[in-house]
Amino acid sequence: MRSVCVYCGSNAGAKPIYTERAIALGTRLAKDGLTLVYGGGNVGLMGIVADAVLEAGGEVVGVIPEQLVNWEVAHRGVTRLETVGSMHERKARMFDLSDGFIALPGGFGTLDEMFEMLTWRQLGIGDKPCAFLDVDGFYEPLIAMLDRMVEERFLHADQRRDLWHGDDLTAMLEWMQRYQPAQADKWMDEKRRKALR
Repeated sequence: MRSVCVYCGSNAGAKPIYTERAIALGTRLAKDGLTLVYGGGNVGLMGIVADAVLEAGGEVVGVIPEQLVNWEVAHRGVTRLETVGSMHERKARMFDLSDGFIALPGGFGTLDEMFEMLTWRQLGIGDKPCAFLDVDGFYEPLIAMLDRMVEERFLHADQRRDLWHGDDLTAMLEWMQRYQPAQADKWMDEKRRKALR
């Protein structure tokens, strides 16, 4: 693993601990020699994690849609800033540049980007590790929802276990380094599986 994509809020959130953990993550990525790939912004947790990597001597690649550059939220101090035409292009480019994905707290965009990566992996489009780095229990309700999906047979239990969730930075990065994707079938219905063969 040489590069990690971090999805997180373009706001800093209500609690100082969100900023503290973003700084800790950025510092650790730089210390471990991992390039940060992120959304290219200079605002919120996005800007905080990028600045932490840079201040610790690491490399940062930002990928930002032209519309957001025009709104003057692009981080001009990163190692490399790539401008793309759309959010769809941004997701695809960040996927190509990254060996794994981490979600810090965030809003719609953070969840949209992370769940697209999980969906691609579920469909066999990608095989890269995805982790929710929890801060002060932020993601616990979401993880409970994933468990509910398993209970109601909308999500395979092995695919649920294929996602890391926790608050230990070291444990998360170790899990990502040794990650092996689950081999679970997306469809749990035997008739559907047979029809696809």
